[in-house]
Amino acid sequence: MNIDFELYRVFNEVANTGNITAASERLHISQPAVSKSIKSLEEQLGGALFVRTKRGVILTEEGRQLHNYIKTAVEYIRNAEHKFSDMVNLDVGTIKIGISRTLVKCYLLPYLEVFRKRYPNIKIEIVTNMASELVPKLRDGLIDMIIANMPMKPQNDIIIEKLVDIQDIFAVSRDYNIDSYDIDVHDLNNYSLILQPRGNNTRDYLDNVMAKNNVYLNSEMVLASYGLVEDMTKIGYGIGYVVEEFVKEDLENGDLIKINTNPPIPPRFIGLITKKDTIPSFAAKKLIDLLKKAD
Repeated sequence: MNIDFELYRVFNEVANTGNITAASERLHISQPAVSKSIKSLEEQLGGALFVRTKRGVILTEEGRQLHNYIKTAVEYIRNAEHKFSDMVNLDVGTIKIGISRTLVKCYLLPYLEVFRKRYPNIKIEIVTNMASELVPKLRDGLIDMIIANMPMKPQNDIIIEKLVDIQDIFAVSRDYNIDSYDIDVHDLNNYSLILQPRGNNTRDYLDNVMAKNNVYLNSEMVLASYGLVEDMTKIGYGIGYVVEEFVKEDLENGDLIKINTNPPIPPRFIGLITKKDTIPSFAAKKLIDLLKKAD
């Protein structure tokens, strides 16, 4: 059978009220329209649903059995509509973000603060890992989006969008003993370098840039955490590879000094990664809009 759900909705109200007039008032339709709907439903089902009395209508046994199922279905649908409405109005919802710890601290936190003030009922879940480890979670629907340092190898089932440009630089503490703050990239290995390990997006980008200049960097200090690279650089352990925007305050107050390399490191960007052919939730779309408008 392919019966219009509206007929079941009318049937449910008549069964609940036991009265055609009361049902018509609750449904905001005329009494003849209610009677016509009940008649149509009975014809399609092939049996009587109500017994008409002077005081109203009474369910037949078949009608009572049907109503036991229909009232549950109608309630589920109403709850689903209310839930959907709450999500549209951002009264409820959860956003799951895949991101590195570095980008949470150095990029995302200010936007989350703004988002929380605008939509206090939306829950944010953060999953931290390297982008390569997060992409399978995105494919499986376990996270809504990934925010990662680019570049990243293109893949057919994901979309990468630029959020903001960033500039990688080499920097040193003002107490670090160095002859010049202008260094040819071929001479970098003459100094103590503080880098992240290979396999990390940032390190892989640096290695690719250096390879184009026939340079292979040997680091005396390899640190898994970008934050540790910053910290060890600031206390004078060597030349650190950092993001200029993330150490802006240290550069301005002189705690770090920028090394001018020849040639300079090309700029790159922080990207938003989403699954192709997938519509984001209303909450996720609001956060994405906020991030995109930030530039």
